[in-house]
Order: sequence, then C-alpha cells, then structure tokens
Amino acid sequence: MPKQKTHSGAKKRFKVTGTGKLMKQQAGMRHNLEVKSGQRKRRLNTDQVLAPQDAKVARKLLGI
Repeated sequence: MPKQKTHSGAKKRFKVTGTGKLMKQQAGMRHNLEVKSGQRKRRLNTDQVLAPQDAKVARKLLGI
C-alpha cells in the first residue's frame, strides 16, 4: 500500500510544538492594518493553540 501524503494546505498552516500541541496563526492580520491599534496588532501576531475539536481534524490531514 502507498504511503499517506501530508495535506499540502495543512502543513503550511499548522505547526506542532514539542509537547504535541498544534499551533495556528491568528486571523485578522492581512489587511486594514492602519485602522487597528498597535496593541491589537501585537495580540493578533502571536500564534494560538488550535482548539481540540479542530486539532483532531488537522492531525489527520498532517498524518500525525
């Protein structure tokens, strides 16, 4: 049987931590940045832990 391929879109969007959690980039940093405050932009620029329900699906796509 052939090997399972990693989903190309998922490997670009998710990062696995050393403890096995999945991290994602926070939404809202693509456009209209001059309207947003610096504090808000700094908060949005940090990575976030993926919710357990979403992590289950993402793990299948990543082949973990």
